[in-house]
Amino acid sequence: MDRQISVKGPYNFFQALKRLKIDPLNDIDFEKQAIKIPLIINEKPVVVRLQQIGTVEAPIFRIVTFTNIEKAEEAEVFCQLERIFHWDVPLEDVYHYFKETDLGALFERYRGTPFVCDFNLYGSLMKTIIHQQLNMAFAYELSKRFVMNFGQEIDGVWFYPSPETVSKLKVEELRELQFSQRKAEYVIDTSKLIANNQLHLDSMRTLEDEEVIEKLVAIRGIGRWTAECFLMFGLGRMDLFPIQDIGIQNGLKKYFQLNIKPTKEDMLQKSEAWKPYRTYTSLYLWESIETD
Repeated sequence: MDRQISVKGPYNFFQALKRLKIDPLNDIDFEKQAIKIPLIINEKPVVVRLQQIGTVEAPIFRIVTFTNIEKAEEAEVFCQLERIFHWDVPLEDVYHYFKETDLGALFERYRGTPFVCDFNLYGSLMKTIIHQQLNMAFAYELSKRFVMNFGQEIDGVWFYPSPETVSKLKVEELRELQFSQRKAEYVIDTSKLIANNQLHLDSMRTLEDEEVIEKLVAIRGIGRWTAECFLMFGLGRMDLFPIQDIGIQNGLKKYFQLNIKPTKEDMLQKSEAWKPYRTYTSLYLWESIETD
């Protein structure tokens, strides 16, 4: 497969790649504005190379698969890429929505920067559980060890292991990678629920945000922050503002030049004015402290 697709600008793919580069598992070529993406199409792994060959204002993407796929599967590739990269979100509308608000300067700075989802739901949930209560550098190192030890490499791209694989691991195998005892248990036990069809991640696409949160926080080891991050990075929901996130707290402190981090009550009150695009508020606050 070798196709091109045009999407509505502005769309700052280079800024998106800067954020994706934080994860050492991602294969990115900044010079060519390209990334290799691990997708599962009809239960088989497919590596896709996505390259931006247009401009921020007139984006054009070239899509090349490293695996021979059927014509019918090409449509699924497009569908997954659109979901992951939010090609259907009118970023100019988001920009104009915030232009006259107290976040106007932030949205001017990152105009056209898209919110990019994780590449699959299970990997997103595992990464979020692994990253709980860790500093960013070690969090990504730990998820890298997890994938490289139990996942699969195809054409230089790493795929997360399946829930069936992880469900059969012993806690000691994850402890050897520097997982804490409890985190190892959370990862394995959650994977068992998925492998045994007791937890259906795909079915959550049709649920409301609070319904998803209710289902996830009932699982040992998953709190509201993890559930909200899964809603954002897994399901691509557009109105999430996880007030427990340290990065968002620090981003607000920096942007509004506060002496101390804002309280959770202040964050909730202030964020009311940013609905229904609070996920983009979260993203741009992260951008301001992580990719500059």
